[in-house]
Amino acid sequence: MKKIWFALVGLMLAFSASAAQFTDGQQYVSLPKPVAGEPQVLEFFSFFCPHCYQFERIYHVGEAVKKNLPADTKLVSYHVDFLGGDFGPVVTQAWAVAMALGVEDKVTAPLFDGIQKTQTITDAASLKAAFINAAGISSQEYDAAWNSFAVKALVAQQQKAASDLDLRGVPAMFINGKYMVNNGGLDTSSMDNFVADYANVVKFLVSQK
Repeated sequence: MKKIWFALVGLMLAFSASAAQFTDGQQYVSLPKPVAGEPQVLEFFSFFCPHCYQFERIYHVGEAVKKNLPADTKLVSYHVDFLGGDFGPVVTQAWAVAMALGVEDKVTAPLFDGIQKTQTITDAASLKAAFINAAGISSQEYDAAWNSFAVKALVAQQQKAASDLDLRGVPAMFINGKYMVNNGGLDTSSMDNFVADYANVVKFLVSQK
């Protein structure tokens, strides 16, 4: 019985130590006005954002977060319009196509690289070519999705979420419509520590219903 008691005490202390390292205003911030109806874990990004490129292609933050989430929790990613000039809304609609077709994982890296690294994606035509090549779909499938009601609804959904959450910049991650990860308050002593800290903060916030 004593062994069980000490084991339970040990678990309680371990959890307390883990929770204590995450503080409102430091590793995360509570939103002034919680927003209902948003995905439980919602990431905002832009293919034009250099920091988003680092998060996705160098740090692999999203991958780490996904691996650390409970089995019934999904990371949803929305693209923003306010970067990329006139091309920004075009890329947002292409991302809505990716969401509608379920090919986000296939197109993310090629679109990031094409826009920021090789700069081979510069307009709607080159975006479409890169997209269909990466996704393995036909031009007709892309066009059908592009013009569909579902994609138009997804575009509006992304824009509304950014407005409702008063999004000020990217990359940004919101949890339960109540909290936002504070990138500047995480452990930056090394890339590995930053990524681990990010994933653990998200996991902690998911548990704060």
